[in-house]
Amino acid sequence: MSRLDQVNSLLQQELALLISHHIPLEGGLVTVTHVDCSPDLRFANIFVSVLPEKFAGTVLSGLRKKSGFLAQHLRPRLKMKRMPSFNWKLDTTETKAAEIDELFSLLGEEEGDA
Repeated sequence: MSRLDQVNSLLQQELALLISHHIPLEGGLVTVTHVDCSPDLRFANIFVSVLPEKFAGTVLSGLRKKSGFLAQHLRPRLKMKRMPSFNWKLDTTETKAAEIDELFSLLGEEEGDA
């Protein structure tokens, strides 16, 4: 595992912990699915999954506003020389997978009818 992979994994774990404690979502769930830092560690794309999806916009907006707060809490824990700038993105993998499953189900039903 490369150093960059280790940083990505560590950031994912620590951000997930901080988000669960400091950015509660009543009746919903926020999951940090993966982190992708640039090689120079200046930027980090942080992908989150939000359930139910109707809260996605609110959660992304809140995370963007709290980026400084989260970075401030991460600095002493991670002891990194440079904390990357966070770029929050919605991970839609689960939604796309559900859509594909539904299409396969429909295709299976059509084959049964034929």
